[in-house]
Amino acid sequence: MTIGRIALSLLVLLLLILLVPSVDITAQEIEDSGATTELSCSFSMEQGETGRPCHVPFPQGCRVASIPGTKQPWTTISKGGRLQCRFDKTETDWKTNIVGTCSRCKSVRCSAHFSVRFNCSPQH
Repeated sequence: MTIGRIALSLLVLLLLILLVPSVDITAQEIEDSGATTELSCSFSMEQGETGRPCHVPFPQGCRVASIPGTKQPWTTISKGGRLQCRFDKTETDWKTNIVGTCSRCKSVRCSAHFSVRFNCSPQH
Protein backbone atom coordinates (compact mmCIF):
# COMPACT_ATOMS: atom_id res chain seq x y z
CA MET A 1 0.00 0.00 0.00
CA THR A 2 1.44 3.37 -0.98
CA ILE A 3 1.63 6.45 1.22
CA GLY A 4 -0.93 8.16 -1.03
CA ARG A 5 -3.47 5.38 -0.48
CA ILE A 6 -2.88 5.43 3.27
CA ALA A 7 -3.38 9.20 3.34
CA LEU A 8 -6.57 8.88 1.26
CA SER A 9 -7.89 6.14 3.55
CA LEU A 10 -7.24 8.29 6.63
CA LEU A 11 -8.97 11.27 4.99
CA VAL A 12 -12.04 9.17 4.16
CA LEU A 13 -12.12 7.80 7.70
CA LEU A 14 -11.89 11.32 9.14
CA LEU A 15 -14.73 12.53 6.90
CA LEU A 16 -16.91 9.59 7.95
CA ILE A 17 -16.28 10.34 11.61
CA LEU A 18 -17.24 13.99 11.10
CA LEU A 19 -20.28 13.34 8.90
CA VAL A 20 -21.91 10.55 10.90
CA PRO A 21 -23.82 12.09 13.79
CA SER A 22 -23.10 10.66 17.19
CA VAL A 23 -25.92 8.77 18.85
CA ASP A 24 -26.83 9.78 22.38
CA ILE A 25 -28.65 6.70 23.63
CA THR A 26 -29.15 8.08 27.12
CA ALA A 27 -31.18 11.01 25.75
CA GLN A 28 -33.87 8.77 24.26
CA GLU A 29 -36.67 7.52 26.41
CA ILE A 30 -37.00 3.75 26.12
CA GLU A 31 -40.74 3.15 26.13
CA ASP A 32 -40.95 -0.09 24.14
CA SER A 33 -38.07 -1.92 25.77
CA GLY A 34 -40.02 -5.19 26.04
CA ALA A 35 -39.93 -8.04 23.58
CA THR A 36 -42.26 -7.96 20.61
CA THR A 37 -44.31 -10.63 18.88
CA GLU A 38 -44.83 -10.55 15.13
CA LEU A 39 -47.97 -11.88 13.48
CA SER A 40 -48.80 -11.77 9.80
CA CYS A 41 -51.05 -12.80 6.97
CA SER A 42 -50.22 -13.42 3.34
CA PHE A 43 -51.73 -14.55 0.06
CA SER A 44 -50.91 -15.04 -3.60
CA MET A 45 -52.94 -14.40 -6.72
CA GLU A 46 -52.85 -14.79 -10.48
CA GLN A 47 -52.76 -12.05 -13.11
CA GLY A 48 -55.97 -9.98 -13.13
CA GLU A 49 -57.10 -11.04 -9.66
CA THR A 50 -57.67 -8.54 -6.86
CA GLY A 51 -56.34 -9.51 -3.46
CA ARG A 52 -58.91 -10.45 -0.84
CA PRO A 53 -58.74 -8.71 2.55
CA CYS A 54 -55.88 -10.08 4.63
CA HIS A 55 -56.68 -10.01 8.37
CA VAL A 56 -53.61 -9.92 10.64
CA PRO A 57 -54.47 -11.82 13.85
CA PHE A 58 -54.60 -9.61 16.94
CA PRO A 59 -53.32 -11.40 20.05
CA GLN A 60 -55.43 -10.94 23.16
CA GLY A 61 -53.87 -8.66 25.78
CA CYS A 62 -51.43 -7.10 23.29
CA ARG A 63 -51.15 -3.74 21.60
CA VAL A 64 -49.53 -2.77 18.32
CA ALA A 65 -45.89 -1.87 18.97
CA SER A 66 -44.54 1.45 17.73
CA ILE A 67 -41.44 1.81 15.60
CA PRO A 68 -38.78 2.73 18.18
CA GLY A 69 -38.55 6.50 18.56
CA THR A 70 -41.90 7.15 16.81
CA LYS A 71 -45.62 6.76 17.32
CA GLN A 72 -46.02 4.90 13.99
CA PRO A 73 -47.26 1.28 14.05
CA TRP A 74 -44.40 -1.20 13.58
CA THR A 75 -45.47 -2.87 10.34
CA THR A 76 -44.00 -4.30 7.17
CA ILE A 77 -45.61 -4.94 3.80
CA SER A 78 -43.71 -7.21 1.43
CA LYS A 79 -44.99 -7.88 -2.06
CA GLY A 80 -43.99 -9.73 -5.17
CA GLY A 81 -45.20 -8.86 -8.65
CA ARG A 82 -46.77 -5.71 -10.01
CA LEU A 83 -49.39 -4.56 -7.50
CA GLN A 84 -49.90 -1.97 -4.78
CA CYS A 85 -50.62 -2.99 -1.16
CA ARG A 86 -51.54 -1.07 1.99
CA PHE A 87 -53.31 -1.38 5.32
CA ASP A 88 -56.99 -0.56 4.80
CA LYS A 89 -57.69 2.77 6.51
CA THR A 90 -61.43 2.11 6.98
CA GLU A 91 -61.14 -1.48 8.27
CA THR A 92 -57.99 -1.05 10.42
CA ASP A 93 -58.31 0.54 13.86
CA TRP A 94 -54.89 -0.70 15.21
CA LYS A 95 -56.62 -1.70 18.49
CA THR A 96 -58.65 -4.79 17.55
CA ASN A 97 -58.64 -5.10 13.75
CA ILE A 98 -55.84 -4.92 11.16
CA VAL A 99 -56.62 -5.52 7.48
CA GLY A 100 -54.28 -5.40 4.49
CA THR A 101 -55.49 -5.00 0.91
CA CYS A 102 -53.91 -4.98 -2.53
CA SER A 103 -54.79 -3.75 -5.99
CA ARG A 104 -55.24 -5.97 -9.03
CA CYS A 105 -52.27 -8.20 -9.93
CA LYS A 106 -50.62 -6.90 -13.12
CA SER A 107 -48.02 -9.64 -13.56
CA VAL A 108 -48.25 -13.41 -14.11
CA ARG A 109 -48.31 -14.05 -10.36
CA CYS A 110 -48.33 -11.75 -7.32
CA SER A 111 -48.00 -12.21 -3.58
CA ALA A 112 -48.41 -10.03 -0.51
CA HIS A 113 -47.29 -10.39 3.10
CA PHE A 114 -48.52 -8.06 5.86
CA SER A 115 -46.74 -8.25 9.23
CA VAL A 116 -47.34 -6.34 12.46
CA ARG A 117 -45.29 -6.32 15.66
CA PHE A 118 -47.15 -6.45 18.95
CA ASN A 119 -46.07 -5.60 22.49
CA CYS A 120 -47.61 -8.16 24.82
CA SER A 121 -45.88 -7.06 28.01
CA PRO A 122 -48.16 -6.04 30.91
CA GLN A 123 -49.53 -2.55 30.31
CA HIS A 124 -49.06 0.03 33.02
